[in-house]
Amino acid sequence: QVNCLDQHVERSPNRVALIWERDEPGTAVHVTYRELLDLTCRLANTLKKYGIQKGDKVAIYMSVSPLSVAAMLACARIGAVHTVVFAGFSAESLAGRIVDSGCKAIITYNQGVRGGRIIQLKTTVDEAVKNCPSVKHVFVAQRTDNEVQMGDHDIPLEEEMAKAASVCTPESMDSEDMLFMLYTSGSTGKPKGIVHTQAGYLLYAALTHKYVFDYQQGDVFGCVADIGWITGHSYVVYGPLCNGATSVLFESTPVYPDPGRYWEVVQRLKINQFYGAPTAIRLLLNYGEEWVKKYDRSSLRTLGSVGEPINNEAWQWFYHVVGEGRCTLVDTWWQTETGGICIAPRPSEEKAEIVPAMAMRPFFGIVPVLMDENGKVIEGNDVSGALCIAQPWPGMARTIYGDHQRFVDAYFKAYPGYYFTGDGAYRTKKGYYQITGRMDDVINISGHRLGTAEIEDAMADHPEVPETAVIGYPHKIKGEGAFAFIVLKEQTAHIDRVKEELRTIVASKIAKYAVPDHILVVKRLPKTRSGKIMRRLLRKVVTEQSSNMGDVTTLDDPSVVKEILDAYQKYKEKSSS
Repeated sequence: QVNCLDQHVERSPNRVALIWERDEPGTAVHVTYRELLDLTCRLANTLKKYGIQKGDKVAIYMSVSPLSVAAMLACARIGAVHTVVFAGFSAESLAGRIVDSGCKAIITYNQGVRGGRIIQLKTTVDEAVKNCPSVKHVFVAQRTDNEVQMGDHDIPLEEEMAKAASVCTPESMDSEDMLFMLYTSGSTGKPKGIVHTQAGYLLYAALTHKYVFDYQQGDVFGCVADIGWITGHSYVVYGPLCNGATSVLFESTPVYPDPGRYWEVVQRLKINQFYGAPTAIRLLLNYGEEWVKKYDRSSLRTLGSVGEPINNEAWQWFYHVVGEGRCTLVDTWWQTETGGICIAPRPSEEKAEIVPAMAMRPFFGIVPVLMDENGKVIEGNDVSGALCIAQPWPGMARTIYGDHQRFVDAYFKAYPGYYFTGDGAYRTKKGYYQITGRMDDVINISGHRLGTAEIEDAMADHPEVPETAVIGYPHKIKGEGAFAFIVLKEQTAHIDRVKEELRTIVASKIAKYAVPDHILVVKRLPKTRSGKIMRRLLRKVVTEQSSNMGDVTTLDDPSVVKEILDAYQKYKEKSSS
């Protein structure tokens, strides 16, 4: 906390810390380090006034803004633990995270603004709080001028901050005290609260920010991620601010008011490093080059990609069209659990080669290994296996909140003595790493990590749907989409109505991005004799590799395969007509 604010305020108080690129085009707000410290201290004192103490948990349900950054830093300053929940999550998702972590307070906005639309944040919080007995106070800030209903729990944040002192002595923290929790999806239905601690996390975020992106003092660093994800924590807030950087807060979307938005912002704010997601690049690529070429991108030196493996076409477009073939493009591989970037083309020797669409080189202190099915390390090059990391690093997660056993089981049990990433990787002839994708039932929709079990659990609540299986399939824009196979009760007549209800259930239980693109009704699902659904067969059906089904001898009834194939063909013909 002191590292992110006080040290810079002493040396250069008027240096710009944050440039808030608001949703409304062309209305950037600059916040200096001195102003951010003032904001943070007032917010911290307000939290203290209402009984928030060291070790208490605070949920932050806000869109990207200087105030949401100040909320994170205010928690850190008083030793409270923040858990930021992405402002696109439903009330039920929010409540689940609040209950799991035992939050005492929530900080939110009356409303959010994104892509020209109003998002009802306070209404969602009101809905969530009904099921959250631990919450004593809801602090409500104003993002729009619209009135929202205020209840007994609710405290107008700016009014309170105006009355608060602008000095707040930072709490003294141990290096292994909790800094924040962040929920992420696993292969079971329940999201897990990943715990990061003080010193190691900040050190790792700051070092990777500096060396992977070649950040130089005076640069404007533009990471367009939301603070609800780990990328926003590490490369919008903690890494850049620890390094005394100027960090861009991007509140809008890549296509509002038009598909030139990113590049117009690059030109206007003179951004030097641009860090974004492949899903956005794939979306913009479809609109053509003129939207990019309309704007001056000469300030750019480094481009970065995050959230999922970037495909070759998107890499080439990003490099040649956006970066004019003169910017370093770093495809960064890391996870919520790693705290910061683990494998990326830079840092490296000066002008070392960069292979398109490949993360390539481990960061300082990261020792990747590939393991075979028998848990043995695979030596040599030109090999593929399960990606593990052989020794600890400062940014690694310390536990899953309230469930250390799940932490051990998820990351350290499969390959004892190693951290298992859940990803598969290929080591090239030259010894570089290329990530090939998840090895479990986790999919990546537009850079959002989602366990297929979460979608299945949500759909299972429908009274007409006894069984569901969800798999990921390749999607042109989103990287992966969700494809749901459902079994209906025999007497169900209104299939389309049920499908519509399922979409609504998934949106309200998880979020809109989790809604399956396709829902296919089948008579039964392919199961082993022990009752386990063989999802790999469903994947083969959807990716049209049905000629190569592999071993189906463990199926309870192999004739189910033809049944599902026929249903899929009919569905496809109907869709295309």
